Amino acid sequence: MRVSFYTLGCKVNQNETAALERLFLRQGYTLAKDGEADVYVVNSCTVTAEGDKKSRQWLRRAKRKNPGAVTVLAGCYPQAFPEKAAALAEADVVVGNVGRAALLQDIQKALESGERVVDIRPHEKGERFEELFTADTGLRAPDAGPGGHTRAFVKVQDGCDRRCAYCVIPRARGASRSRAEASVLEELAALAAAGYKEVVLTGINLPGYGKDTGTDLVSLIEAAAAVEGIERIRLGSLEPDLLDDGSIARMAAVKELCPQFHLSLQSGCTATLRRMRRVYTAEEYALVVEKLRAAYGGAASFTTDVIVGFPGESEAEFAESLAFVRARRFLKVHVFPYSRRAGTPAADFPGQLTEAEKADRVHRMQRAADQVRDDLAQEMVGGEETVLLEQRLSGNLLTGYTRLYLPTVVKGRGLAPGQAVRVRLVGWDGENAWAEVL
Repeated sequence: MRVSFYTLGCKVNQNETAALERLFLRQGYTLAKDGEADVYVVNSCTVTAEGDKKSRQWLRRAKRKNPGAVTVLAGCYPQAFPEKAAALAEADVVVGNVGRAALLQDIQKALESGERVVDIRPHEKGERFEELFTADTGLRAPDAGPGGHTRAFVKVQDGCDRRCAYCVIPRARGASRSRAEASVLEELAALAAAGYKEVVLTGINLPGYGKDTGTDLVSLIEAAAAVEGIERIRLGSLEPDLLDDGSIARMAAVKELCPQFHLSLQSGCTATLRRMRRVYTAEEYALVVEKLRAAYGGAASFTTDVIVGFPGESEAEFAESLAFVRARRFLKVHVFPYSRRAGTPAADFPGQLTEAEKADRVHRMQRAADQVRDDLAQEMVGGEETVLLEQRLSGNLLTGYTRLYLPTVVKGRGLAPGQAVRVRLVGWDGENAWAEVL
């Protein structure tokens, strides 16, 4: 049996897809990355309405490719909107984010009966972290081919206890819960043995790790750094208000932790943040950025997410957010138009903007963010960096990332994916830095 996966959304989804792939392989399936498959699985994202649309499109495309295949809709879309998901005729099997280990059984039921299987289980009070990794599932070696990566995503936390006005994720993911440290370290050791040198610790609300188990995220980072073979650690999205001075100092002392931080912003205007029901001000966010920069002697980079066109956002508020983003000098900004999601408080807020207004602000914000990125990258030209090589473009050209997460094309002989090389940056083409091996 051949199975094909399509993943939408965040790094947590990417990790979960990888775990599901291993479960399928263990049961005798083979991965059909290209061409026709017997089972198609979409691991959905429902942060925006566009994500729901893409999930439906992919399912329809799979049915056209192989009308006899079993199509599966899994993940956040069914969990957040179970009635809508269950009504989708293009999905033969519909499951959410609870009890995913039973997915193979649900598929087998659909294969044997020829009937649709809807198995969307609700989140429950006191729910524990769902463990999908087991030591005997095995791990594939890093994929250094075209489109491949030599870093692995490791999910350590799930759920969120916050109630931001625009966000449907608490419905999709449930309450915050943490993975046992021993399980995380076991997976890291297996990844290192398979050849991975870089890992990304991910979660839905990552700084909340350990609050339900009596530990904390920094303790996990310190333990992860001690795993032999792991040379680089990165973190998923962080909430700025959860990074206190003590945590920042401890993080800076871990040499394996890359000084690149994805700090969730959403808006650079405090008035908008308050309507969003975020729990920090723009000024407090800026202070966290400066503390992190200072902890690394100025050698730290930042990426973020920004929502534009939130209900009631005036032109003056947008301009304030735009100026804030410019001033923070983010290496990369993911800009999203506000997406009205049923069941969230913001869906009923007055002052809803038109799609045209939101699109205009996305363009203006992204253009400003891209200019800042170009300026930062140009400033790095001439400096020395360490690049972990990921893919081979041609005989003497390979791509990889610096510790600050700058995409880099490295020229040199005798190089191979998986190597960490010291380079001098010699140029920037708007997409990648170019470098020569020292």
